[in-house]
Amino acid sequence: MDDTPEPGPHTDGLDRRAELSEFLRTRRARLKPEDVGIASHGRHRRVPGLRREELAQLAGVSVAYYTRLEQGNGRNVSAEVLDSIARALRLTDAEHAHLTDLAKPKEQRRRTRAPRRQQQMRPALRHMLDSMEGVPAYVGGARSEILAWNRTAAALFGDWGVLPPAERNWARLTFLAPDYRELFVDWESKASDMVSYLRLYAGRHPEDPELSALVGELSVKSEEFRRLWATHDVKEKGHGVKRMHHPLVGDLSLSYETLHLPDDDGQFLSVYYAEPGSPSAEALRLLTSWGTDAPAVSPGAGRA
Repeated sequence: MDDTPEPGPHTDGLDRRAELSEFLRTRRARLKPEDVGIASHGRHRRVPGLRREELAQLAGVSVAYYTRLEQGNGRNVSAEVLDSIARALRLTDAEHAHLTDLAKPKEQRRRTRAPRRQQQMRPALRHMLDSMEGVPAYVGGARSEILAWNRTAAALFGDWGVLPPAERNWARLTFLAPDYRELFVDWESKASDMVSYLRLYAGRHPEDPELSALVGELSVKSEEFRRLWATHDVKEKGHGVKRMHHPLVGDLSLSYETLHLPDDDGQFLSVYYAEPGSPSAEALRLLTSWGTDAPAVSPGAGRA
């Protein structure tokens, strides 16, 4: 880290108006006139992306109305107007939901409560994880907490049990534990996804002091986190492929699925698996046989 970091969010919550303003501004800035069929005619443009008046015209609203919204004033905005703006900005489903969370008036907003400070695990989930032999699996929380895991996950990702509960958090590990930069071949993609998940949650629960404390800590300690947080990108947890380089078994290519758990404070189950008969499947078999005795990743290395 080179210069003094920008101040992180206050621990009493994020500023919803500022979040709405910056989200709309960054979404508008990423669109080029030619992306939406507007001819620039070679004119010099003083701002990146679309102008406010161009976006307003595409959305079918007045420039004054859109300007108020981009300044963070979402009072009395209708779902229909938000839909039009989302279409004009070419938002993804996750981005559209995030815009609604930020702009909706309080009386119309979804009434969802933030997860409890100490999330509880149903015993049945722990039993299920233990029964998933040979498949790395863990249960996570809405703020990227790591709540429970099986032996194969510990062999792959490191033994999270050696960490204090407060430090069992994917966002902290991704940005503050050096070993995780080596574990994930495309660390930048992993880091970007992590910040995008937290941004989406922040739009739903800007008043959550636990999230604000986490964001504030990472903003102070990690320049990469500050840079990615400032992009205002949002993304839902889903599925895909992660390439890893494990210090014991070498390269692995693992598919993953994320399953949201019902009625469990935003908890989710993540499961990783390898193509049958592949070198990655054999690597997982070896890791499973060694379990937590394997000299694997050290999640506590370099803790700040």
